[in-house]
Amino acid sequence: MKHAKSFKELEIYQSARQLAREIYELTKTFPREEKYSLTDQLRRSSRSVGAQIAEAWAKRRYEKHFVSKLTDADGEQMETQHWVESARDCALLGAEQTNELIAKYEMLGRKLYNTIEKAHLFCSGN
Repeated sequence: MKHAKSFKELEIYQSARQLAREIYELTKTFPREEKYSLTDQLRRSSRSVGAQIAEAWAKRRYEKHFVSKLTDADGEQMETQHWVESARDCALLGAEQTNELIAKYEMLGRKLYNTIEKAHLFCSGN
């Protein structure tokens, strides 16, 4: 297994960034009255996933800290799923958009889980 030299090389980080960009573009179409509520919440939680992964990388010297930050990233992706479903409930997203985004975030969640399960590979020798 090739070892990453930076969190930016991690597939989970790249996926999180791509999803945050998708959320940003999608929320541009939300009504102005949602700017400081649903739009803001959705953007912040989606962006936080990648930020938590970056923090995990910085803390990989200590496996428990690494796992803790990745767990936070998983929590943020689940929060994003909640906000996506809330947007659907408000008729701001269609069923197909909602299902696609949820599926992508669920896949990211599985990748985060796998990384947590293999934390020792990221944390050894640092």
